Amino acid sequence: MVEMVGNSKQDKELKDLRIHYSKGHLLEDEASPNPFLLFGEWFDAAQNCGIREPNAMVLSTIDHNRPKARVVLLKDFDENGFVFFTNYASQKGREIDQTPFASLTFFWDLLERQVRIEGKVAKISEEESTAYFHSRPRGSQIGAWASHQSEVISSREVIENRQETLSQAYGEDKVIPKPDFWGGYRVVPDCIEFWQGRASRLHDRLRYTLDAQSHWDRERLSP
Repeated sequence: MVEMVGNSKQDKELKDLRIHYSKGHLLEDEASPNPFLLFGEWFDAAQNCGIREPNAMVLSTIDHNRPKARVVLLKDFDENGFVFFTNYASQKGREIDQTPFASLTFFWDLLERQVRIEGKVAKISEEESTAYFHSRPRGSQIGAWASHQSEVISSREVIENRQETLSQAYGEDKVIPKPDFWGGYRVVPDCIEFWQGRASRLHDRLRYTLDAQSHWDRERLSP
């Protein structure tokens, strides 16, 4: 027999958690037919409303038919897609190599908005990755070398020792090269869904789907 964890008071409080969405709406006559323009408008609003990391997004990948998800940071976007950076040998990098498709999810709670993006994933150019790498703080550049991402390590000291060794090797002035195993990926979307919270859970959902002629079709989904 499985013992239940928690108590009835806590369970009741969890079940009773409610937010009544009332901050906006999403109507066809006000939404751009271009999903990238609409995303840009929503992203600007998220930046300007006090959200701490509006570029935080859940990246979901597939590992042998099992979904895997984690939060990463969006670093660039345009009509070519949405870019993030990581260690190519990390778990997510290996999963993308196996199955080059992914989804991204943004949730901006202060605006009661969500965006879901689905599409194919490909590495960006080495030149783009190198340019971004050298724009990062020096500590982050050292960190990219020090962390063999997703590798099992015996203790925190392992990573701290690597960091210290590398910091001494490069000092204050030496250029830190970009690791070959580190760089950017671009999610090239074929489906983007915008969700705006509404009262009584009757939310607005507009889905944009790319057709065979590279035209975005828009349709409203039931909440």
